[in-house]
Amino acid sequence: MKPGMKPDKPNILLILADQHRYDCIGCAGTYPVNTPNIDRLAREGVWFSNAYTPIPVCCPARQSMLSGRRPETFGALWNYNGGLKISALGPEEYTWVKDLKEHGYRTGHAGKWSINPEYGPCHYGFDDQVQDSGYRDFRSKAYPQVKFFNGFFGETDPVPLEHSHTHWLAGQTMKLMEEYARDGRPWLISLDFSEPHLPCRPSEPFASMYNPSDVPMWPSFKENFENKPYIQKQQLYSWNIDNFTWDDWAPIVARYYGIISQIDDAMGIILDRLDSLGLAENTLVIYTSDHGDMCGAHRMIDKHYVLYDDIARVPLIARWPGIIKGGTVCDDFICHSLDIPPTMLDVTGIGKKEFFQGKSFLPLLTGERSDMPGEWRNHVVSTYNGQQFGLYTQRMIRTREWKYIWNTTDMDELYDLVNDPHELQNVIYEYQHKGLVVELRRKLYEELVRDGDGLVKGNEWMKNQLLGGKKL
Repeated sequence: MKPGMKPDKPNILLILADQHRYDCIGCAGTYPVNTPNIDRLAREGVWFSNAYTPIPVCCPARQSMLSGRRPETFGALWNYNGGLKISALGPEEYTWVKDLKEHGYRTGHAGKWSINPEYGPCHYGFDDQVQDSGYRDFRSKAYPQVKFFNGFFGETDPVPLEHSHTHWLAGQTMKLMEEYARDGRPWLISLDFSEPHLPCRPSEPFASMYNPSDVPMWPSFKENFENKPYIQKQQLYSWNIDNFTWDDWAPIVARYYGIISQIDDAMGIILDRLDSLGLAENTLVIYTSDHGDMCGAHRMIDKHYVLYDDIARVPLIARWPGIIKGGTVCDDFICHSLDIPPTMLDVTGIGKKEFFQGKSFLPLLTGERSDMPGEWRNHVVSTYNGQQFGLYTQRMIRTREWKYIWNTTDMDELYDLVNDPHELQNVIYEYQHKGLVVELRRKLYEELVRDGDGLVKGNEWMKNQLLGGKKL
C-alpha cells in the first residue's frame, strides 16, 4: 500500500479502560506513571490532548459510545446498579458494530460489559464474546483462598501477573486475533478493561512499582470547598474520607499508578502479537477510557457529583501506520463517545448516520482538515444525572479558557481555566463574568436542545433558568 492511501477495510482494535485519568500516562508528562506501550502508540500515532467524555459514568458512557448518541436521548442516565431503576440501550437499538458486521467484518468483544444487564455483546453486533464471568470462574477455581480486606481503597493482588485479570484478558484477546487472522476477513475487536477502576489491586511487580513517598500530591488537593456546591464536601462524609490527609491518599494513588502500568504491560503483549501476526500495518488501534477518576483530587474519590477535568477529560490515542503521522499531538476538542462511532464508519467506508451526534475525527488523523474557522468544535459538553448518593443533575460546557457547570438544584460553577487550571476557585458570582455566563448558558442550552436532552427539551422551567436568567 502506498503511503497516505487508506485501505478499504482496516482491522480495528479498540481498547477501552475504566476510569483512567487523562494526565496519568507517560506521554502527558504530568505525573510519574510508566506507560511505555501507550506512549509507543502516541509516538507512532496521534495523541488527542483535549478528549472529553459526554458523561463520566461507566454504563451510560459505554452505551453512548456504541450508539453514537448522548445517553440522555435513550434514557441511560446512570449505572445499572445500586437499586436504581435503569433504562439501558436495548438490543433492538442501532450500534455501529452491527453496521460493521453487515459489511463483512468479524467482530469480537472481550472484557467488561456495561451495555445491558440482560443482553450480552452478541445482541449488539458482536460475533464472539469473552466476558469477565469467565475470568471469575477461572480465578475462583485456581485461587479460592484469596481474600481482600481493604474495600474500595485497594491492595496488592497476590495472584501472579500472568493470571491477573489484565493479562488473562490479553490472552483472550490474542486468541481472537489469531482466529480472525486465519479467517481472512477484516475484524473489529473491542477490548474493555475494568481497570483502573477502584479498588485498584495490582499484582507484582506493579504493586510495589511506585513508592507512596514519591507520588506527588494533586495540586487540587488544596480544595477547601468554599463557594462550591454542598454535595462536593458531602461526598467526603459519604465515603468516610473527610479526615484523609495526603499520607492517607498517597498509597492509594500509588496503586492507581501501578494498575495503569499493569494495563500498559498487558497492552504491550497484545501489540507485540499484532506485530508478529503481520497485522499491525493494516490495523487502526485506539486507546481511550470511559472517563477519569478523582483518586484524591479535590480530596474526593471515584467520579460522582462533579464535572472536573479529572473525570471528564480522558486519554485518547490512535495509531494507523501509513495513514497517521507519528508523534502528532492534536489539541482539538473531541467528544470521544460521540465521535468514535462516526469515525469507525468513516474509516471503514460505510458512511455516517444522520442521527449521530458527534463528528468523525478521521480528517484530524490524516491531516486533511483545513484550518478554516468553524471547521471543528470550539467547546465540549458533558452531563451528569446522579447515582447511589441521590439524583443530582449537572450539565457542563467547556471552552479552552472557561468551564461553566449548570447545577439545576444548587449553585452553578464557573472556572477560569487559564488562571485556575485545577478548578479551585468558583467565580460564578463575580460581576465581571456576568456577560460570559449568559453566553455560555445560551450555548449550552442550544446544544442540549439540538441533541434532544430531555432535561431541557420542551421544558420551560429549565429554559427559564438558562436563558431567562432565573438562576441564583
